[in-house]
Amino acid sequence: MDKKSIFLLVGPTAIGKTGLSIELAKKLNGEIISADSIQIYKYMDIGTAKITEEEKEGISHYMIDEVFPDQEFSVSDFQKRAYEYIDTITSKNKLPIIVGGTGLYTNSIIYDLDFTKAISNWDLREKYLKEVEIYGNEYIYEKLKKIDPSSAERLHINDTKRIIRALEIYHETGKPMSHFYKDFRAPNKKFHIAKIGLTMDRQKLYSRINQRVDNMIDNGLIEEVEKLLNMGYSENLTSMKGLGYKEIVKYLKGEYSLDEAIEILKRDTRRYAKRQLTWFRRDGGINWVNIDEFDNRDNLVQYIVNYVKEYLKISRI
Repeated sequence: MDKKSIFLLVGPTAIGKTGLSIELAKKLNGEIISADSIQIYKYMDIGTAKITEEEKEGISHYMIDEVFPDQEFSVSDFQKRAYEYIDTITSKNKLPIIVGGTGLYTNSIIYDLDFTKAISNWDLREKYLKEVEIYGNEYIYEKLKKIDPSSAERLHINDTKRIIRALEIYHETGKPMSHFYKDFRAPNKKFHIAKIGLTMDRQKLYSRINQRVDNMIDNGLIEEVEKLLNMGYSENLTSMKGLGYKEIVKYLKGEYSLDEAIEILKRDTRRYAKRQLTWFRRDGGINWVNIDEFDNRDNLVQYIVNYVKEYLKISRI
């Protein structure tokens, strides 16, 4: 079976992946699959810096607005749909371009991760949910820390669903979730993948992040969060725990002043960007491109286009 060619563009939040991916898609005859764990949710636009129809400039996008904020959506769901979208794009004789910053999502394509091995155990889930009701989230979180400290460090203490899933995977397979999501790194033989990672001066990136948060507030992030709450979406949903949402919820509840919420959001987004870079740097196959080293945008675009064409041996474009 011939391997399908894919182009993967990764990098930290606010570095400019979205705009650059449009220019690259035009040059490479591609269509874009978003690998962002919050952009999959409908109605969550401003806080996720979701691309607008106008900004798409006619380039087809997938894995955006896939589900409602209260719907379950796992990494295995992403993998399954991404495979289908890759087939769709390839059938048009176009290049699938996966763009994102959610490492678990990109890993589900890069590596041969078989999520079907972790069978669901509904009785066990119910047991853990009852423990949460009686003892609180910290109780099951401490259990996870003992068996899978790597996953515990990655998950928020209030992310009940994923904590329980991690416990369930360990119970059913005898292996921690981190084994499936991080340590098990056999390349995915279905695809031939050209990988580009974007980087830039850290202080410049942090300045961009701060400006992006200010822009989100100006563009109506507070009103967006209010609307979601008024629609009945609970602050306890996984979607509402995303950056930009949980901070504004706390402001609306009076736990933070607006200035505090903004500063905490900026700080936590900077920390997230740092974690993203650490995550992606584990992959020795990524060609890192420092945006600062290019005199102008055209040269940056052309360098990446040339690299992808050469790596994937593309002659038809």
